[in-house]
Amino acid sequence: QVELVESGGGLVQAGGSLRLSCTASSNRFAFNAMGWYRQVPGKQRELVALIGAGHRLNYADAVKERFTISTNKARNAVYLQMNSLKSEDTAVYFCNAVVAGSGVYIWGQGTQVTVSS
Repeated sequence: QVELVESGGGLVQAGGSLRLSCTASSNRFAFNAMGWYRQVPGKQRELVALIGAGHRLNYADAVKERFTISTNKARNAVYLQMNSLKSEDTAVYFCNAVVAGSGVYIWGQGTQVTVSS
């Protein structure tokens, strides 16, 4: 069994930066994809950024040019560098990984990001 452990959320002023980190609790698993999603109360969880097969990157239009997703060399950790933050980026951010072979989706516990205007 593997878990995703997130860190790095918090409160920041508009225009500021935060870096989210997510690390798998076990290095015995490989992942086909790793990414970040976010959710605000009353709305569906939405994709923020994803690293897929072949290191293909996918970003939501709302965060392009401001957020950067990356992984470590072992591909058991994923990071989200968030710059030029806006109040509308306020949400709970969830790390996600797709386990190679089984295709099972696993989620982190979520970390709150609050951007004050």
